[in-house]
Amino acid sequence: MDDLVRRAVDGEREAFDEMVRRTHRDAYGLALRLTSDEEDARDVVQDAYLRAYRSLDRFRGDAQFSTWLYRIVANCASTATGRRARHRHEELPDESAVAELRPDFDPVIQADVAELRDELDDAIRDLPPRLRAVVVLRDVYDMPHDAIAAELGISVSAAKVRLHRARRRLRERVFPLPGEELHAI
Repeated sequence: MDDLVRRAVDGEREAFDEMVRRTHRDAYGLALRLTSDEEDARDVVQDAYLRAYRSLDRFRGDAQFSTWLYRIVANCASTATGRRARHRHEELPDESAVAELRPDFDPVIQADVAELRDELDDAIRDLPPRLRAVVVLRDVYDMPHDAIAAELGISVSAAKVRLHRARRRLRERVFPLPGEELHAI
């Protein structure tokens, strides 16, 4: 990938196109997890690649290109979710999208797992963008704290604090302890 980056910085359009092909799936996945909306995720990825292309001459190579790009995606997603927050609406689920039951699973258990996953997805979606980004990067993408800090432009201790706060809010919402007041996310 280093060779592609050098060639792209030198102005070779085909090299940048190849970098997009190699990173698009992960960039879109990150954007989708951060925005929770397919259309917004597509817009975020498009905006991120445009920003990356325009800023390629400022890429220092201190980190991998993908790390630099994911930071741009996270910033674009934060901007998009901030814009969308005032005009948010939920669409009703399509009944035809019911998952097929696997014969090796108990349907009751599978329904419970699906309900828990939906509840957790909703809780993650309702986190403030700065907390959502950290929990997604750590718990979904399994990134280490230092990489998260570099991606988001924060200190390692700030990344750890945000992760702790995000996980606490998720636990309070999904698995509240007896006597624990449910805090709004």
